[in-house]
Amino acid sequence: MSYQLVIAEKPSVARSIAGVIGADKKQDGYMEGNGYLVSWCIGHLVSLADAGTYDERFKKWRYDDLPIVPQEWQYIIPDAKKKQFDTLRSLMERPDVTGLVCATDAGREGELIFRFVYQMAGCKKPFQRLWISSMEDAAIRDGFAHLKPGADYDNLYQSALCRAQADWLVGINATRLFSILYHKTLTVGRVQTPTLKMLVDREAKISSFQKEKYHIVQIAAGGMEAASERMGNADDAKALKAACETAQAVCVSVIREKRTEQPPRLYDLTTLQREANRLFGFTAKQTLDYAQQLYEKKLLTYPRTDSQYLTDDMLPTAESLVSGLWPLLPFAKGLDLSSQFGRVLNSKKVSDHHAIVPTMEFVQKGFDGLAEGEKKLLSLVCCKLLCAVAAPHVYEAVTATFTCAGNTFTAKGKTILTPGWKELDRRFKASFKTDADDTAPEPARELPEITEGQTFDKVTAAVTEHFTAPPKSYTEDTLLSAMERAGADDLPEDAERQGLGTPATRASILEKLVQMGFVERRGKQLLPTKDGHNLACVLPEALTSPQLTAQWETELTAIAKGQADLEGFMAGIAEMTRSLISRYSQISEDAQKLFQTERVVIGKCPRCGESVYEGKKNYYCGNRACQFVMWKNDRFFEERGKAFTPKIAAALLKDGKAKVKGLRSMKTGKTYDGTVLLADTGGKYVNYRVEQRGKN
Repeated sequence: MSYQLVIAEKPSVARSIAGVIGADKKQDGYMEGNGYLVSWCIGHLVSLADAGTYDERFKKWRYDDLPIVPQEWQYIIPDAKKKQFDTLRSLMERPDVTGLVCATDAGREGELIFRFVYQMAGCKKPFQRLWISSMEDAAIRDGFAHLKPGADYDNLYQSALCRAQADWLVGINATRLFSILYHKTLTVGRVQTPTLKMLVDREAKISSFQKEKYHIVQIAAGGMEAASERMGNADDAKALKAACETAQAVCVSVIREKRTEQPPRLYDLTTLQREANRLFGFTAKQTLDYAQQLYEKKLLTYPRTDSQYLTDDMLPTAESLVSGLWPLLPFAKGLDLSSQFGRVLNSKKVSDHHAIVPTMEFVQKGFDGLAEGEKKLLSLVCCKLLCAVAAPHVYEAVTATFTCAGNTFTAKGKTILTPGWKELDRRFKASFKTDADDTAPEPARELPEITEGQTFDKVTAAVTEHFTAPPKSYTEDTLLSAMERAGADDLPEDAERQGLGTPATRASILEKLVQMGFVERRGKQLLPTKDGHNLACVLPEALTSPQLTAQWETELTAIAKGQADLEGFMAGIAEMTRSLISRYSQISEDAQKLFQTERVVIGKCPRCGESVYEGKKNYYCGNRACQFVMWKNDRFFEERGKAFTPKIAAALLKDGKAKVKGLRSMKTGKTYDGTVLLADTGGKYVNYRVEQRGKN
């Protein structure tokens, strides 16, 4: 009997696939049955080797060894993943396995994960590609009925390989170069560095912003209220107020316009991450994690998509979903939104995967057993689908202009004619107690019936004081939007504007910047730290420019479509790396100190009188000729169960003794309060002893 070997990206996905295709017999590292063997990777089983693998000397970071540009790329299997790789290789080598099915996630990274394993195992057997947008049983069955030739995705693999190698070249070389120059590990990345620069530029605009005061005169009469233009001078505003109170207001024009706000488009990953951040405060990574979990539970379609449409043949699915969702969503109860599906269907605007929507499996199962975050995200996706097919929001906008005391005043009003999709959106936000959208404009009031030429006596007036506002700090919502648009102005009109990173990678970029200490979260805001600010300012434009990276993403997309040259792209990256190294051979002494940690003074050295500083493992004298040092892991404190804190060290240096609570008796094991003396003999090690005991 012959077998097809199916390789998924994760064990959970492999189990779902195995259940559908009948591979129900569990073996060590795979499932078997019905002519299939189903196994899995554990994310990236095979990775690009680090620099030290190419040459022993690269294990140390030295300027003279740069740039490191591999002629033949090498790959490694991390020790923790070797067992599963060996399982996959032995399955590939089985004589009864006649072909493979690549069932890793249907995207650029998924393709890379499978191809690296396939090549590293030296496999030459034919393979096909499973390409699905949902983990539902029906979608898996349909996917296996329409497997694609593996070669159809060769260009996607080339694009993924280019991305990985370009990131390696820029990351390894630039990180080593600037870390060597500044004596601190400074991680530089093809996407993360321009993202950091955007944050730094925004904060610079905020700090240099000069706020300006202005005044508005408000008049009211006969139920109407109107406002003047901005006035810079307070005295002029007061004079106008006084003049208005003794004058007549006349309506000189009334303009009525019927306006329509079309329903929103469906979610791609970036818009889902942005709205989940704005409404629920989720980070981009949390949103992606929740969406991935829901995808693996078969309740949501594939999340890593950049499309906001469904394919034309999905009309029956969309209709079934919408009719099935009404009973599951309390906020939609009693609303008839006369669904219109045409605007969400457009095959031409779907590349690899259609927009994110709930699945029919969710319609049958509902929210039972889901975590709070999963429930919120799934509700958001359901609401968006209903809004997208609902009627437009139609209203009449009224602008009335008045003259009073020789000045012009304006009143704006709004009368809703058809609430449409906005009523559903309003109910959703109310039911989930979402964060207030502080960017939302003031709701316009309905104006009283006003006609042109109408006059108003008994005018009351008031002056209000206002200030111009600086730009706002980035939140994940606004930063993701900026990353998506980055470089767009510098690309040709018909370019695919990929921006910084891809929908699948943006969340991890933001997390990495936070973990490395270049960015901090303060509430919803993302703010560059001092090190982040310095790093963005010392790096050359080639590394910090969003335009360059956006251009790379466009080229990578073209490679994936077979419209661009892989060798040319990589040669350009290598050349950029070489010129970077030659330009930055040295920097000034002052610049070298830019990233030095500010040393904390603990006290004065008892031997030479210089300052004593806190280090990672000790308290040391700043005078290099002096040998005085107190080690934090000194056995005296460890045996007595006490941490040697900066507070204790400061007291010992100041007074030669420190009161310490909770010392453990080495004889009885009981704790007591005592005074520790600094007994410095002037030798290599500093000694301590307990002067007296107090009772606990």
